[in-house]
Amino acid sequence: MVQDKGEGYFSKMKGTGKSPERVGWFEVAISWIGAFLGISIVSYLNYNVLNKTDLVMMIGSFGASAVLIYGAVKSPLAQPRNFVGGHIVSALVGVSFYKLISQPWLASSLAVATAIAVMHLTKTLHPPGGATALIAVIGSDKIHALGYMYVITPVALGAIILLVVSLIVNNIPNGRRYPVFWW
Repeated sequence: MVQDKGEGYFSKMKGTGKSPERVGWFEVAISWIGAFLGISIVSYLNYNVLNKTDLVMMIGSFGASAVLIYGAVKSPLAQPRNFVGGHIVSALVGVSFYKLISQPWLASSLAVATAIAVMHLTKTLHPPGGATALIAVIGSDKIHALGYMYVITPVALGAIILLVVSLIVNNIPNGRRYPVFWW
């Protein structure tokens, strides 16, 4: 067995950096306001507009996305290409595996792993995309009934609403700028 420059396997896990600095209260407040407004709009549409239809607007992975697009605005994983693109490609992958594989454990595993691979290949890596793919497989009957419509709503439409709110809220303060890049 060959070791890399005298480092054993477990020594690689010791970490090399220090903990990030704590953010100020203003940064916390802007993140809170953005997340509240974005999730409020998507949630309101889900529970008050679409509740009598077969459509949904709210999925769990949007909560994780809110952390990135409102709380970690400089992260490459929070940029519009990654955020919207990652959700869309992951939704396509998830629905495809739900339709192709009858075993939920296998469809779930393949959906998440393939979504990660496709996001890497398309330069749209967005961690909540893994949950978006998983929700397409393990979601409710209402989610399953959507089929590929799941990609349009809730995924694409919900992501676009969250993005618009993020663009507005994140650019109100002078010291905050979003996005770092579009494409």
